[in-house]
Amino acid sequence: MVEHVSIAIEVVTSLLTLAGIVYGVLALWGARAFAKVKPATVGFAPGVSVLKPLKGADAKMYAGFVSHCEQVYAGEFEILFGVSSLSDEAVAYVARLRVEHPQAVIRLIECPERLGANGKVSSLMQMLPEAKYEHVVVNDADIVVPRDYLTKVMACFGTDSKVGLVTAPYIGAAEGGLWSRLEALGISTDFMPGVLTARKLEGGIKFGLGSTLATTKTVLAKIGGFASLVDKIADDYEMGARTAAAGYRVELTQAVVQTGVPRYSLRGYAEHQLRWARSTRDSRRGGYVGLGVTYVLPWALACVVASGGALWSFSLLSLALVVRVAVALTVGVGILRDGQVLRDFLLIPLRDFFGLYFWVWSYASDVVVWRGEKFTLRRGEMKRIDSRQ
Repeated sequence: MVEHVSIAIEVVTSLLTLAGIVYGVLALWGARAFAKVKPATVGFAPGVSVLKPLKGADAKMYAGFVSHCEQVYAGEFEILFGVSSLSDEAVAYVARLRVEHPQAVIRLIECPERLGANGKVSSLMQMLPEAKYEHVVVNDADIVVPRDYLTKVMACFGTDSKVGLVTAPYIGAAEGGLWSRLEALGISTDFMPGVLTARKLEGGIKFGLGSTLATTKTVLAKIGGFASLVDKIADDYEMGARTAAAGYRVELTQAVVQTGVPRYSLRGYAEHQLRWARSTRDSRRGGYVGLGVTYVLPWALACVVASGGALWSFSLLSLALVVRVAVALTVGVGILRDGQVLRDFLLIPLRDFFGLYFWVWSYASDVVVWRGEKFTLRRGEMKRIDSRQ
């Protein structure tokens, strides 16, 4: 009986390792396809309203603000900042930005109502009526963008009238500490390769990324507006999915942006990873089941142990390592130009072990922690847990 169980484990880990290697090859295929896309050069430069909901302040936030003010863009644009209260500490940063960048059109919108569980979308609902232009861009508070960001994003709309939403690849800027570095490494060598793989296999992007959600008021109205997303945890994913379902195309621009990754404690890192994992599980249930095989190095090492160190298992481990390294370098360095990948290269096996651990743990509960608040998650809907209960 023990022997049969041992053989079964050996077979299962071998198959999972092979599946992970196949996934790595598909990720390289997806990366190659994205790299071959010629950047849109159409000089389409409509007026743009950039909507940035704020809550509190963090280290990278002001740099992100400045990068938006320094855009080299042929059209007009405005930046709208939304806060739930004028006592929010982010208000002082907006005031500073106005002084240091008088050429930029900057407006501060107070959004006092909490219209649903998702505070960010609640603010967006109150900001949108204030937006001057038809084209709107939503991104997170700490997103740092290149100077040609708006030019590249808007060019995607100019190439095809059926483009309904444009989103952007991104990297994480680690502020320091092991957990921060692991999260940033995961974005460039794990998450973004998955995005490019999905893009290739599904014939295009069918979801959005919070790094950039560029659309129009017309498209927003057709998919139910922000109001339909106010209780959704993965509002970025839902915007893209609903835009695609409405018959529009979702484009992935080649303008790579940057988000800050704070110096986490282990608990903070675990809470953030689990929120990502559980929101992804809830949004893409079928695809999420297969996510487990993408962590190829843990499965390959388990195969070595299960086989008793057989020569063939070391060959499989070597192949898995080659493919994993190729994906990390091709996407993380070649496409995203993330120098942190080279700096933290030796942490990739540790990142994969944590990734597999959080994938398994994500099935243990439907509770997520977001900005210090706890929510239960059911079919994409969030319900706040009363701390007094």
